[in-house]
Amino acid sequence: MANVTVIGAQWGDEGKGKIVDWLAERADAVVRFQGGHNAGHTLVVGENVYKLSLLPSGIVTGTLSIIGNGVVLDPWALRDEMVKLRGQGVSITTENFALADNCALILPIHRDLDGLRETAAGSGKIGTTGRGIGPAYEDKVGRRAIRVCDLAHLDALDAQLNRLCAHHDALRAGFGEPPVDRARLIADLKDIAPFVLEYAEPVWRRLNKVRKAGARILFEGAQGVLLDVDHGTYPFVTSSNTVSGTAASGSGLGPSAAGFVLGIVKAYTTRVGSGPFPTELEDETGQRLGERGHEFGTVTGRKRRCGWFDAVIVRQSCAVSGVTGIALTKLDVLDGFDTIKICTGYRLNGKVYDYLPAHAADQAAVEPIYEEMPGWQETTAGARSWADLPAQAIKYISRVQELIETPVALVSTSPQREDTILVRDPFAD
Repeated sequence: MANVTVIGAQWGDEGKGKIVDWLAERADAVVRFQGGHNAGHTLVVGENVYKLSLLPSGIVTGTLSIIGNGVVLDPWALRDEMVKLRGQGVSITTENFALADNCALILPIHRDLDGLRETAAGSGKIGTTGRGIGPAYEDKVGRRAIRVCDLAHLDALDAQLNRLCAHHDALRAGFGEPPVDRARLIADLKDIAPFVLEYAEPVWRRLNKVRKAGARILFEGAQGVLLDVDHGTYPFVTSSNTVSGTAASGSGLGPSAAGFVLGIVKAYTTRVGSGPFPTELEDETGQRLGERGHEFGTVTGRKRRCGWFDAVIVRQSCAVSGVTGIALTKLDVLDGFDTIKICTGYRLNGKVYDYLPAHAADQAAVEPIYEEMPGWQETTAGARSWADLPAQAIKYISRVQELIETPVALVSTSPQREDTILVRDPFAD
């Protein structure tokens, strides 16, 4: 059976939640393979709205949902999210949920360090969510992380704590903060350990069994390709690789498991936090896009910056992530515009670029080159077939796929699961 990997092809917030939820109904397992609880998905199922920041979207439909080893896990955030979802009637058991026993943990000291750094950075802020994700990844690659499996061996943790605290105590001293309270940290871990260990297992084994049984696996990415620590707008990026290839290393399955790579692309462009944004509109048009699109972060509530569709960055994202087809979301937000612009290239120091340069200063300085298209006055909201779309909307979609050199697999026309135009089934063999 075919597997599907879903990634964001812009700066995140592309509407992945609805698409993943729609696909999860037809999957046998849904896997989160990177990131932390800094990226949220909003699922609208009938009258119910579910806001997820860590749990895979499949949990709402009862599909086997797995947090892979590529995720950094805040166990307290996980507990709070599970309590909230159970309050909404969602069943979460060891039958439908598992987390990798080799996940690195996000600790309170990581949140502390995240906040201290952002405060001290002033105008040079990266724009993190302050949840400790970056510092947790640093400790992971620095080989001093405490992992889920360590929660079963807390009485033998002294050597790891020595390495961890030596690093953090020095950093905290630089900010005028006291050393890590080791006794409190151990007490906090002992308190949360039974809850976490109930769901912990070598998920690579479970996934391999699922795969050998011919099941359909849906890999659910967080953030977007332009926030990838290698391929994104560095340093204004997240602390993990968000490209589709990470599905393999972040889950314990081989690279052939990724299957159909579905890139989620908003019909315009948004970004949360700091960093370059070539097509940003700081005018009435940008305000209109934000208001019509309800552009506020699921997790943070932060207002998103808005701008015209940037075909250059999406084409680049599709290339580096091996995108098979895109899901175009929020088309209805463009309803009512007399004209619509698409960025087709950049101008920098008299030279035209068909890609986003790697250097931060160049990224901040590029000027978008626009192509203008007629808009449409009819509504696209709720459309479920091409026949429901205005002719100009179809022309817009056609031009988008032409410019990004990647076909459209489906079009989303509202937050509702059913309001989707299917062009190509990602799960088709």
